[in-house]
Amino acid sequence: MSTVYDFSANSLDGKPVQLSDYSGKVLLVVNTASKCGFTPQYEGLEALYKQYRDRGLTVLGFPCNQFGAQEPGSAEEIGAFCQKNYGVSFPMFEKIDVNGAAAHPLYRWLKSSAKGLLGSEAIKWNFTKFLIDRNGQVIDRFAPTTKPEDLKSKVEELL
Repeated sequence: MSTVYDFSANSLDGKPVQLSDYSGKVLLVVNTASKCGFTPQYEGLEALYKQYRDRGLTVLGFPCNQFGAQEPGSAEEIGAFCQKNYGVSFPMFEKIDVNGAAAHPLYRWLKSSAKGLLGSEAIKWNFTKFLIDRNGQVIDRFAPTTKPEDLKSKVEELL
């Protein structure tokens, strides 16, 4: 599998989504959590999405409970939390694993395409971000501490 478009995932409401549906878009793929110190980044992700969606950016959120059990809720609870607290309108997907034997195939590919600090593949925490160009290739990986607003210039380069 050579591009993000080769993968599929279930939406938060359980429907299969082919990532090829986002072909030609710039994507920001983020593993999210509702009870994390970085959770307020939902606000910045939504702002980035609203600012650039008409130019071709889509943010894809993948809830994950692997870091400090910070995403314990059901799909319905996650969706309600994101909407009520941050007005999230970008696509959200079912809770997945990003590390380990049960890691979602998308995340196995993302991690091998853009390694983290010191060449590590493992996702270290919630809100790790992957920026993908219009051709479906990973351009960069950003640590959880990188705020969404700090990605504007990188996003603009790809739009």
